Formats: sequence, C-alpha cells, structure tokens
Amino acid sequence: MTDFDGLVALVTGGSSGIGAATAQLLASRGARVAVLDRRPPPSDTSSYFVACDITDRAQVEAAVADVAAHFRRLDILVNNAGIGAQGDVSAGTDEEWHRVLDVNVVGTARVSAAALPHLRESPHAAIVNTCSVVAHVGVPVRAVYAASKGAVAALTLAMAADHVHEGIRVNAVSPGTADTPWVTRLLSSAEDPSTAASALRARQPMGRLVTADEVAFAIAYLASPLASSTTGTILGVDGGMAGLRLPS
Repeated sequence: MTDFDGLVALVTGGSSGIGAATAQLLASRGARVAVLDRRPPPSDTSSYFVACDITDRAQVEAAVADVAAHFRRLDILVNNAGIGAQGDVSAGTDEEWHRVLDVNVVGTARVSAAALPHLRESPHAAIVNTCSVVAHVGVPVRAVYAASKGAVAALTLAMAADHVHEGIRVNAVSPGTADTPWVTRLLSSAEDPSTAASALRARQPMGRLVTADEVAFAIAYLASPLASSTTGTILGVDGGMAGLRLPS
C-alpha cells in the first residue's frame, strides 16, 4: 500500500515497541517518518530522529518545529510515548501520579498543541493517540496507569470535537496487553515470571498477547487518508478483552 505517499508522520516514543513498529509500517507505506524519543532507535532506520522529553514543553516545541522545518510539512501525529505503573490507588505516591499523568496525558497534549499549527496546513491531517484497554475495563493493580489512559480517551474525544471543522481527525487505538519491552520488564520482575505471563495471556479471550505490529496496523488505519470519515473513534486491539465474556 502507498496510501501515505507524500505525507509526513511524527511518532512519539518511536524507538521501541509499538512506536517503532508504527514508524516502520508508515514508512513502508510511503510516509516520511520522524521519531521523537529520549533515546535513538537501536538500529539505523530511515526515520528522522529528534531527541525529546515530552515532559518539557520547550523541548517539545523545538522538536516539532525541527521536524516541520526538515520536511517542510507535517500531516500525521502519533502520540505513542507513555509509561506504565503498578499498584492500587493506595500504592501510588504523589510523585508517581504526577509523573505518569505528566507523560501519558499532559505529554500527549503538549505534542498535539505544538503540532496543530502545522497540521492545519495539511489536507490529510490526523492525530492518533495511544490509549489502553484499562481505560474501559477494570484491571487489578493498575490504578495510576488506568486513570492516565482514561484521561487519554476523554482527551481524544474532546480534541476530535475541537478540531473536526479544521479538517483534523483525532482518534485513538486501545491495545490490550501487548508484547512490548515494558511488559517484558514487568514479567521479569514478577515472583514467578512464567505464571505471570500465563495470566496475562489468559485474561485476553484470544489467549495470547497482542503484538506491536497488530497495534501499528490499527494506528495506520486510523491515520490513513483512506479513513477520512473516521474521527472520534477509539479502536480496540485487545484480543476481545473489553467486549467478550466467555464461559470459563
């Protein structure tokens, strides 16, 4: 497919996991891709890399301006950068609450705000945010993370309403438990990694983890000009976790 020919996409958190898979897929379908991350990709790619901490507004504004100047346009923004957290509501310290919300929610807003002036100039402007199934389904010991992703879901809909008349589509993808470096680190710290991995697979009706490539495919659909009537949508890629209730 070449549906992104001539378009420029910016992917935050694009050096690993879902972000890296998304950057690679968009490039394979014709996009020129910029990656914003604190660390460069581990291997050489065709993406234009800009080091950026999305909790720093000055860095964000400079990085987005750099991308727009380098490519002379910006059409697609994928707000993928995010961090996780474990524990119930009593486990999260004020510091952790502020840190997770700053990255997952305010970081998404910062990058979006910086990108808006450039997106307004595009005939195919699209923003895709990365949400999570935990925004829609109660999952144990994910209070801080779930709250942040619930905010991302609400922010997505608000942004879609605000910018629909400017021709900017705003959607989100809502993955289940995905096979990403964060989940790998989570399992490695478990008392019994094998049992923990089995539990993560079992809670999704399909009986396996979601792959980064599957989430990237959903992001590409939402970002594509071929989906030009899709806005204000939160697309689940969760192995049936949010919608199915199967007999045990």
